[in-house]
Amino acid sequence: QVQLVESGGGLVQPGGSLRLSCAASGFTFRTTVMSWVRQAPGKGLEWVSDINGNSEAIYYGDSVEDRFTISRDNAKNTLYLQMDRLKPEDTAVYYCVTTTNTGAFEIWGQGTLATVSS
Repeated sequence: QVQLVESGGGLVQPGGSLRLSCAASGFTFRTTVMSWVRQAPGKGLEWVSDINGNSEAIYYGDSVEDRFTISRDNAKNTLYLQMDRLKPEDTAVYYCVTTTNTGAFEIWGQGTLATVSS
């Protein structure tokens, strides 16, 4: 069955960095568009970034542009999110999500919590 397992969250000070990973299995990862979506405490879902199968099409939300970098390793069936210059408002549960070519979210991982606080 399709499985997405995120890891790499934790507590970091403002200005610091975290690298999230998402291990994928049960589907053809290399041809699947993948997204990161986050949910801050008490708030709704916010799309963060997505990447197509060959990494040639990459997009970011305005709030993370120039600070976050999405990437993937198709040989390892793994999606990454490098988060730099973190701010308290980046505190959220981060989910990796399989995404259709029209942008619809399909399968979600369980999420990993990133907390930015001094």
